[in-house]
Amino acid sequence: MHCLLFRHGIAVSPHDWEGSELSRPLTKEGIIKTQKCAEGLRHVDLSPTHILCSPLTRTQETAKIAKEILGCKAKIQLCPELVFDQSPLLLFPMLNQLPPSATVMVVGHEPHLGQAAGLMISGQECPGLSLKKAGAVLVSFEGEIRPGRGRLEWWLPPAQLRLLGRGE
Repeated sequence: MHCLLFRHGIAVSPHDWEGSELSRPLTKEGIIKTQKCAEGLRHVDLSPTHILCSPLTRTQETAKIAKEILGCKAKIQLCPELVFDQSPLLLFPMLNQLPPSATVMVVGHEPHLGQAAGLMISGQECPGLSLKKAGAVLVSFEGEIRPGRGRLEWWLPPAQLRLLGRGE
């Protein structure tokens, strides 16, 4: 299995947002930068078969952008387990329900995604690991998906993804 962890793009600041935290959207800049990062993902030749997404507005917007740019036919599955205040350990049973040949895009938040990546790769949370907004990590698994069994394929910050998207 290939598991692509993709953090949502730049969202409206909580100080500038009067609505619920759950409905805080991407900014115009966030949309544009997320589109460019998704173009970069297209150049690493990924074709997600499944999309798991936090139900918050900014992650749904990010997942829709990536799905469109990647030409992905998979349905976006909203997963409350991916909200930033949930344990990253909840991701493992979800991944184990999918086919071993799956390429799964997981769209979520920090610190959740960084913690999940640390668990996948080392078997424990690694406090220094975090994804920048619209950054991505690819972890592969052979056999059962459990902490410490993942292999880091790459870890790309958004600036590198945008460069890839421009073909550089």
